[in-house]
Amino acid sequence: MSEATSGTRPTLEAVAARAGVSRATVSRVVNGGAGVREALVLKVRKAVEELGYIPNHAARTLVTRRNGAVAVVIAEPELRIFSDPFFERQLRGISRELASHDAQLVLLWVEGPEDHERIVRYLGGGHVDGALAFSLHDDDPLPGLVRGIQVPTVFGGRPGWTAGADEPATPYVDCDNRGGARDAVRHLRALGRSRVAHIAGPADQTSALDRLAGYRDELPYEETALVAQGAFTEESGARAMTELLDRRPDLDAVFAANDLMASGALRVLRERGLRVPDDVALVGFDDMLPIAEATEPPLTTVRQDVEGMGRLMVRLLMRLLDGGPGVEPVVTPTALVRRASA
Repeated sequence: MSEATSGTRPTLEAVAARAGVSRATVSRVVNGGAGVREALVLKVRKAVEELGYIPNHAARTLVTRRNGAVAVVIAEPELRIFSDPFFERQLRGISRELASHDAQLVLLWVEGPEDHERIVRYLGGGHVDGALAFSLHDDDPLPGLVRGIQVPTVFGGRPGWTAGADEPATPYVDCDNRGGARDAVRHLRALGRSRVAHIAGPADQTSALDRLAGYRDELPYEETALVAQGAFTEESGARAMTELLDRRPDLDAVFAANDLMASGALRVLRERGLRVPDDVALVGFDDMLPIAEATEPPLTTVRQDVEGMGRLMVRLLMRLLDGGPGVEPVVTPTALVRRASA
């Protein structure tokens, strides 16, 4: 049990005296330095626990040249971040992995173009060791700005830009969006559905474009009337479903590019008196359990390991910070999860 009290903060010297080692040895152990025998490491850690010693952040930064903080930049407004369970799950994975590296998460988001300068100024000010950035759009200047200030960064999602010939590959983590979409459409066709519509995500995000491409892989000659544009929100899914039914009331299946849009589509199908899956089969993407298991009927969807992808982003960033070999992009598999909607 810690011996610290609210009025006394144990010092490095006190830990050294308790452990019977030098002050320099304690400093190396608490700051993650190498070259200390395991027996002495155990002694120091025991003394730290008994005294309730908390390392001085400023001193630790001088030794490690690290701030122990990582910025997470989400290129979406605050309302979208806190209303979409996708972001909550990814942030959970990032936070848990950062905690295992004794690092803190600093959350930054983009309400409008004026925020780019503020974010870049913060990232370039030495406040964080690196950054994780996701939900970027094609016209987003953040990637170029971040590269300009040379802050180690890992991206969530396949970038919509290409690195120059003399630049290393852009480190990113994504799922197999195209393959997952193909699986969804194949499943609907295997059920005997012949008029499969698609509610696509934003045309300026690679995840949406890849899912649309997967749909087209399976239905290359399908008419454009069976594709409607959404924005990864429930309301946009409802609007797109209304548009599709107005154009093609005989459709018998829908693949929505995420679960939120599938939920909005389901609401409209019900309002139109159509039964799911009897009249129209429905498949989403993401496998967000608060949505997929709460809909009636429960939603068949394509699972991606969102929390695991957040953890992988942190691991890639830590490899960059440690100066390891070139970090290659990671693409994780998806899996179709069958429930009652299809």
